[in-house]
Amino acid sequence: MQTQDLVANPFALMLNPAEVIQAMERSDRLERLQRRVCRPLDKPLIAHVPAAFDDYDHAIDAEPETDLGE
Repeated sequence: MQTQDLVANPFALMLNPAEVIQAMERSDRLERLQRRVCRPLDKPLIAHVPAAFDDYDHAIDAEPETDLGE
């Protein structure tokens, strides 16, 4: 399969994955791309939020309920 055929055929990866991967490894354009590893889930900030929410919930629950209809 020619390189031009790989570009023209959107199903090339399903039909001949080894050749597509080899073409990607030989690609100068892909090699020139800047790379960086992003790991956004390593230290989630969400883990610190529940304590603040718990404090807020307890403060709201401790307040006396008022009837706004009267």
